[in-house]
Amino acid sequence: MPTRRQFLKAGLLGSVALATVGGLYWARQSGPGRRESGRALGERDRAVVAAIAPVILDGALPAGEGRAAALEQVVEGVERAVAGLSAAAQGEVGDLFALLGFPLTRALVAGIWKPWGEADAGEIASFLNGWRFSRFALLQSGYAALHDLVFGAWYAAPESWAAIDYPGPPEVFR
Repeated sequence: MPTRRQFLKAGLLGSVALATVGGLYWARQSGPGRRESGRALGERDRAVVAAIAPVILDGALPAGEGRAAALEQVVEGVERAVAGLSAAAQGEVGDLFALLGFPLTRALVAGIWKPWGEADAGEIASFLNGWRFSRFALLQSGYAALHDLVFGAWYAAPESWAAIDYPGPPEVFR
């Protein structure tokens, strides 16, 4: 026979699960989402990338005038990377961005209560570290996907190579 406490916990967890599933469904079905006008990322997805990229690339992005252009280049690079994934992998990345883009699930699983554009670097860093060192493998995988997409987009661009003294690929491949 379950105790009252166990019953309340099960009810709360069930409510959160239903809200999460409903939020994911809503986020994927409505509003500016993924694949609008043939794009791999929708506006919500791009806002997530634009918010987390400066935190993940802390110290790597240029300061001043070139920062906005470099950040846009990273967002475009992530979009190209997602477009190049298999359909199954695109679906998983889409689910991740839907989870982070929908306000209720963003708040519950990432702890970011404000829209991504209003969240400060400390809040985003806390979210990323929480997922990176989570005891749940699924959150660790989500962090790894975000990290790898952003790092791959940044370091694939020739403009970033000088900062790490990378001369570029051999002439044979250029």
